[in-house]
Amino acid sequence: MPEESLDHINFDKLNEKAISSPLVKHIYTADPSAHYYNGKIYIYPSHDIDAGEAFDDLGSHFAMEDYHVLSMDSIDGPAVDHGIALHVKDVPWAERQMWAPDAAYKGGKYYLFFPAKAHDGIFRIGVAVSDSPTGPFTPQPQAIKNSFSIDPAVFEDEDGSFYMYFGGLWGGQLQRWRNGSFNGKEPESPTAHLPNDDEMALMPKIAKMTDDLLEFAEKPKDALIIDENGNPLLAGDIKRRFFEAAWLHKYKGKYYFSYSTGDTHFICFAVGDNPYGPFTYKGRILEPVVGWTTHHSICKVDEKWYLFYHDSSLSKGVTHLRCIKVAEIEHLSDGTIKTLKPYRD
Repeated sequence: MPEESLDHINFDKLNEKAISSPLVKHIYTADPSAHYYNGKIYIYPSHDIDAGEAFDDLGSHFAMEDYHVLSMDSIDGPAVDHGIALHVKDVPWAERQMWAPDAAYKGGKYYLFFPAKAHDGIFRIGVAVSDSPTGPFTPQPQAIKNSFSIDPAVFEDEDGSFYMYFGGLWGGQLQRWRNGSFNGKEPESPTAHLPNDDEMALMPKIAKMTDDLLEFAEKPKDALIIDENGNPLLAGDIKRRFFEAAWLHKYKGKYYFSYSTGDTHFICFAVGDNPYGPFTYKGRILEPVVGWTTHHSICKVDEKWYLFYHDSSLSKGVTHLRCIKVAEIEHLSDGTIKTLKPYRD
């Protein structure tokens, strides 16, 4: 639901029609990355706050400062907040805007991957490590070398390889890296440096991780999203092209890359035969929610698959004060995913 329509919404009725309720209500949460570790669900969300920043297309009002980890013993059980797992003041290289994170587990250690603006105003991606899935996490002193933009999502393949997918347009700065180095200075229009409508859309990035999960093992490259004819999606194809919120899950041997279309408010998915793609666009997973952004993860729990997502219903439509939710999704026999409507008619 585009933000301009919020004045006409009766939130009491909307919440009655919602297919799911906020998992926590004592804090505002968004961008939930969910994982199933040792029979328990762990969720790594952003922690929304009202920092009094001006609303703009750079996302300055998304001024998050820390991360909390939530856990659930079952998909229908309560979500427990384990408190602050990492604060921006504890990250030497980071200054502000701790946006959407993700996590991974390897060799008895838990890894938290997160974007933040460095002291030069450029988004980088960092990693922090803990012995516990709930933290606290100890950050590395520097951001991942050659990292940029936002929304890291780390996928473990069946052979034990880990891959990071990342990138976000507008305030996520992906468009500023078109020539391989950062172009422009803050503040600047977030639509500067975007491709023309008839040019190839900016694509999410992928990089294989080193064995210790602390660095890229290779230079990031495009994860191509293509149409049914094998052509890369165009920048003007705003209802299908990538904007932010990369995620990857594997189902019946296929790689499902899902993402947000940003300003058109859909969660879409594309399917490929390997982690690098190309990924062929197949459809939508989630129709628009209340609030501007849509950001999600997909997690398998007890042989069922679930979409973790957010909307702004808890704050009655305040764009940067969101709440995370969960709903079951269905993979269909033709390899697609049944589209969810977040609110019943």
